[in-house]
Amino acid sequence: MELVLASASPRRRELLGLITENFTVAPMDTDETLLPGAPLGQEVVRLSRGKAEKAHGAYPNAYCIGSDTLVTIDGIALGKPEGPGRAREMLRMLRGRTHEVLTGLAVQPPIGETRTLLTRTLVTFRAFDEDELEKYLATGEPLDKAGAYGIQGHGALLIEGIAGDYYSVMGLPVAGLNRILRDLGVAV
Repeated sequence: MELVLASASPRRRELLGLITENFTVAPMDTDETLLPGAPLGQEVVRLSRGKAEKAHGAYPNAYCIGSDTLVTIDGIALGKPEGPGRAREMLRMLRGRTHEVLTGLAVQPPIGETRTLLTRTLVTFRAFDEDELEKYLATGEPLDKAGAYGIQGHGALLIEGIAGDYYSVMGLPVAGLNRILRDLGVAV
């Protein structure tokens, strides 16, 4: 039994390590463009499925795992910011408010249908000031994270609370993945 993580994310690699140490990391270059007007929950699942299925093409005898995360507020998807200016805008949108983090998960077994999961977690930011915002931007952390923050890093200082799966906010719903793998008969 081989597991393949179709992601370059060090966070996802770390989280999969909570389930098993025996896996291959194989980032897949996939188009992550959202379909206009499509429900965002469906989109993160679609993108996750695309990563898992592409990995399956390269590793047909493996259980291939894909995941995708979006931060949403007011129906707007906040992916990874294109630069510090966009990160600043995103963080100002989130400041003092509750937003939703959507994480899609897909597992493509060697034989059979792809199994998928969608998690929704509410994250509330406190009303941090501009000085705190600038200090956080100076860490560089916001630039490679959906919604311009990392809950597991310095971004934790901006958060007042969460309702839902912490690990999904990091990018991989560990309990859900474990459940899918067990349902597929994978010994982890």
